[in-house]
Amino acid sequence: MDTLHGQAKTGFAREAQAYERGRPEYAPELADWLRRELGLRPDSAVLDLGAGTGKFTRLLATVAGEAAAVEPVDEMRAQLQARLPGLRALKGTAEEIPLPDASMDAVACAQAFHWFANEDALREIHRVLKPGGSLGLIWNVRDESCDWVARISELLAPYEGDTPRFHSGAWCLPFETTGYFAAPALTMLSHSHVGPPERVIVDRFLSVSFIAALPDDEKRRFAEALRRLIATHPDLRGREEVAFPYRTEAYRCARL
Repeated sequence: MDTLHGQAKTGFAREAQAYERGRPEYAPELADWLRRELGLRPDSAVLDLGAGTGKFTRLLATVAGEAAAVEPVDEMRAQLQARLPGLRALKGTAEEIPLPDASMDAVACAQAFHWFANEDALREIHRVLKPGGSLGLIWNVRDESCDWVARISELLAPYEGDTPRFHSGAWCLPFETTGYFAAPALTMLSHSHVGPPERVIVDRFLSVSFIAALPDDEKRRFAEALRRLIATHPDLRGREEVAFPYRTEAYRCARL
């Protein structure tokens, strides 16, 4: 059964390379969080669910002895396999994970869970986890207290439509109505993505699912609006390198 949202299927397939170029890496402190909160050790097996191009998978592979990835979009999975050629990367969805029962010590979803926040996904994650295992949910969230970041959010808002988004909070609802996991427990970390504005701003937001899925002309106009902001905002104008501020929200959900 194909449960993949249309915006994800179209957008991430079209802009897999922009996703890899423009999306931030993850805060180094998350390695300690993975050990402390998800209990990962050199003998642990962990699944990166909705792994995308493997940005978070790379961190998981440094902490756990065995890391696997499940990603439904072929173009995204190809990026992952090119960078992690020895890693087990499987085609699948959160509702149909191609792994045996009780085979994973932990499952992690980075920038992904809002796409499949439903009872079927939680049931399937529960199935592949060993008793005592945990689900980790991680998001790099834009810090909109920064004026130019808030301006970017204003440019995005007209295109969002009904696309599933972290900031809506709807991803929390299945934890309240199902008995598979304890309520998510939050750890907050500060983080920034440093690099040329073309990469950390333009590529970053061209990789947003509902922007990537736009017709080429409309997508080009959106990119031009981003470049105008870069050229005119006093905190961005003339800068060869910028630091895009994020907060990393990491949630541990204990398997019941």
